[in-house]
This record gives sequence, C-alpha cells and structure tokens, in this order.
Amino acid sequence: MLKEFKSFISKGNVVDMAVGLIMAVYFGAIVKSLVNDIIMPPIGMLMGGVDFSQLKFVIQEAGTDAAGKELTEVAINYGTFLNTIITFIIVAFAIFMIVKAYNNMKKKEEEKPAAPPTPTKQEILLMEIRDLMKK
Repeated sequence: MLKEFKSFISKGNVVDMAVGLIMAVYFGAIVKSLVNDIIMPPIGMLMGGVDFSQLKFVIQEAGTDAAGKELTEVAINYGTFLNTIITFIIVAFAIFMIVKAYNNMKKKEEEKPAAPPTPTKQEILLMEIRDLMKK
C-alpha cells in the first residue's frame, strides 16, 4: 500500500494539481486584499465615507429584552456581500485574461507550419532506385 501511495504521489499531474491549488488559494487572498484594502476604500470615500464592510440591514438590535435576556444583533451584511461580489469579478477577469493569453499562445504554436517529415530509409532507397532507372 505504501508503494502504491508513493507511485500515486510521484505522478506529475498530482503534484501539478497541488501546486495549482496552493497558488489559487494565495491568489484569492491577494485579490481579497486588493478589493478590501485598495479598491473599496476610495469607492467608499467617493460615496461619502462609506465603509462597505460595515453596511448592513439590522433586523434585531443588540441589547436586553424585558425579561433581562441578552439579545444579539441580527443583521443582513450586504456590504460584505458586495465586497465578495467585487472580489469574484476581479478573480474571474484575471482568470479570463490568463486563459485568453494561454489560448493565444497555443493558437500561435498550432499555426506554425510543421516541418516536412524526413523520408524513411525505405523511401530514400526507392528514390535512389528511381533516379538510377531514369539514367
């Protein structure tokens, strides 16, 4: 079983997939930081100093009820949802650009004319016989 596991792990596609997954996780963190720390503050400032992550619709305020029981705030955090949508759009656009560049590169490789195949030994011999028969 250990041999099979070692064989499975040493396959190239498993390692490539693991590297891709790790890169995707950290790329997502970079994009999230880009949205939350760089893009949203200026947009919020242009909208009158609004911090999107703080936007919410409060259904129930925090406090205490008539019986003295603590009530927690119940709110719909649509500002965080907006940040998540903007993050998704940026990630989708970045992936689109990467795939587009990859497809263009692949298309250019396909457009290159293939070198004519070299004749086999049999074909060379037949050509020599043909040339000798012409003489």
